[in-house]
Amino acid sequence: MVTYDSVFDALGLRQWCDGGKAADKPMSMAELLAKNKGQDGGEKSWSELPFPSLDTLNKSCGSFPQSRDITSGVELGFLAIKDALRFVLDPMTQPLSWILETALSVAAVTPWWIMMPLLMALAFFASRSVKLVVYVTLCVVFLAAIDHYEYAMQTLAIIFVCAFLCVLFGVPIGIAMSRSNTLQRMTIPVLDMLQTLPPFVYLIPLIFLFSVTEPKLYGIAIILYAIVPVIRLTDLGIRLVDKDVIEAANSFGMTDNQKLLGVQIPLALPNIMAGINQTIMMSLAMVVIASLVSAPGLGVLVLRGIRNLELGVGLISGLGIVLLAVILDRVTKAALDRVNAAQKI
Repeated sequence: MVTYDSVFDALGLRQWCDGGKAADKPMSMAELLAKNKGQDGGEKSWSELPFPSLDTLNKSCGSFPQSRDITSGVELGFLAIKDALRFVLDPMTQPLSWILETALSVAAVTPWWIMMPLLMALAFFASRSVKLVVYVTLCVVFLAAIDHYEYAMQTLAIIFVCAFLCVLFGVPIGIAMSRSNTLQRMTIPVLDMLQTLPPFVYLIPLIFLFSVTEPKLYGIAIILYAIVPVIRLTDLGIRLVDKDVIEAANSFGMTDNQKLLGVQIPLALPNIMAGINQTIMMSLAMVVIASLVSAPGLGVLVLRGIRNLELGVGLISGLGIVLLAVILDRVTKAALDRVNAAQKI
């Protein structure tokens, strides 16, 4: 294989390179095999020259760092500030653990003959549709009949808490973004990063910061993953409010807060509701992945099916997650349709 030895020799850096190498560095298996096959001699074509990555340059110049040096540096840097981060984040995030524990406890101790009518009432309040209420009832009855009721209620409890917190923090952030172009430019890269990071990546730094037994570990991961849509669509909805309406509000002498609460938010409500719908769906998706770090619910059964190769357990629990997703999607979309219909009147 062609190397960069001649490049460093031509630049007069051989002494610097040799200073970074070990005196008796053992040959790698690839180098040993190449030598035995006679591939280490002879004229080589420059078309075979590999890309000058860190590992490739390190083979010719030991003073160059390797790729593993960068990953080790990132890890050591994070571990160096871990205690300080935990000192700051622990008291800030502890209420999240308390809220999640309370929600899970309420879901566990509430009898089914109380919980089911509550879910039916909530579905009817959001949709005003008897058909949808019947559908929700049938789905919950089916989950209870196959002994997945407790797991389903745990999943719903986590989703309700995390989705509520996403709306509580996401809507004000979206409003602030709509009022400041500078803040929007600063926030959009962060939202892009949160939206494109694989879900498993959220768990890696959190595992180092918090104990696996703490509910805030998976709570923070779910919120970070699911908060993006409600922020984006709140910002978009307020920015799409007709300028003529804003001018009319200004002509009436309305203050900024009066315009926000009386004009902008009502007109942007369809977009905000669409963001809430997407946030709930993403919360459900992350709850399943968060089962890897002790999040209770149907995701535990999916994980059990994967670990123990129990096909039936995995498929049935997956079906339960699909039913919950359909319920949440239909209810929130019905609420969105009601909002759109009210604005057309």
